[in-house]
Amino acid sequence: MKKLKLWQILVPAYTNSGQEIEIEHHKKWDVFVQKLTNGLTIQKTSRGIWLNQNETKYEEKMIPVKISCSKKKIKKISNFTAKHYEQEAVMFYLASKEVHIVNYDINFKKIKKIILQK
Repeated sequence: MKKLKLWQILVPAYTNSGQEIEIEHHKKWDVFVQKLTNGLTIQKTSRGIWLNQNETKYEEKMIPVKISCSKKKIKKISNFTAKHYEQEAVMFYLASKEVHIVNYDINFKKIKKIILQK
């Protein structure tokens, strides 16, 4: 079993021209990530400020998304994000080196399976 880590990636909430990105466009990204990783946690929009390589300042709203996957998969997600949202840069970072997923039966009487990654 591959070692899973918890990553956070920042997804734009607005286009480069300042228009809010349609929910349907976000849903296509969600489907891509979900198929690749089996799940994601989408958080509330945050405000960010950053400088590009030419030191142009950007202030924008972004959506932090947590994803449990391998480093290879988060890089694939980053590349897809850049293309899907026409981004100059995409930031992702390691949120945790460990991922614990515990599956229970519907009545919470016993543990069905424990997946422990270190």
